[in-house]
Amino acid sequence: MQIRIIGAPMDLGADRRGVDIGPSAIRYAGLSDHLRHLGYTIHDIGNIIVPQPESQTEGNPQLKFLEPIVQASEELERIVTSALTDGEFPLILGGDHSIALGSISGVLNKHSSLGVIWIDAHPDFNTAETSPSGNIHGMILAALTGLGDSRLTAIGSPTSRLNHAHIAIVGARDIDSGERDLLSRHNVHVFTMSDIDRNGIFEIMKQAIAVAGQNNNPIHLSLDMDALDPREAPGVGTPVRGGLSYREAHLAMEMIAETHQLSSMDVVEVNSILDRENATALLAVELILSALGKKIL
Repeated sequence: MQIRIIGAPMDLGADRRGVDIGPSAIRYAGLSDHLRHLGYTIHDIGNIIVPQPESQTEGNPQLKFLEPIVQASEELERIVTSALTDGEFPLILGGDHSIALGSISGVLNKHSSLGVIWIDAHPDFNTAETSPSGNIHGMILAALTGLGDSRLTAIGSPTSRLNHAHIAIVGARDIDSGERDLLSRHNVHVFTMSDIDRNGIFEIMKQAIAVAGQNNNPIHLSLDMDALDPREAPGVGTPVRGGLSYREAHLAMEMIAETHQLSSMDVVEVNSILDRENATALLAVELILSALGKKIL
């Protein structure tokens, strides 16, 4: 398999600066060499162009930096669709989680029955009306299902929207009140850290894979590094205590790899300014490798 690595140094969707360095940090951690060692052919096309926040006006405080985020998302959508058309596996390196609007929209252009496993401390299922911050990285999953501002929901094919029934959110532990209502109203499958505590990561991932991979759907994996406990991944912008352990995260990746349904992946929220000795980027590389088939034996 040939992997197309796409950098998306988005630093517009959240309040804390630093995630724009994430793609470089992950590359510096040896991503391409490790993937080649697994037998993959690597096609790294570099980064899409994303403007810096200082060069832009914030605009509507309930939809901060909407216009440049939409522009970058449209570019990323096009590149991801092109990768799949060329028979390559798109591996997108963020950047904040708003990049998933472009990455998943690009996959939906090729796979309208896509399932998504969203591993994140936050469901990112707000709209401008429910968001307490106005940060667009917290609205992306809702927008992909057609909820929210029309300029966000217009990304991608108008006939391709993510089906609520094909979404599995794993590791959630910080959910806004309005977001909670939206998730419940649309029957989105949310597996919280409490569910993982009670049932174990193996059982939860079995259920998540059954949701996203039903009817043999291709699966997109969206991995936010703040899903892990901050002791494991200190370099994230929105850390929440009580997250996935090192081995829980690896087992989740290994189980996804075993489905042979993984069609695309993005890894987001590596914030090198807040990191310690590139530890979070190094862990991101390890988890990417596990998701793409690396095993202990």
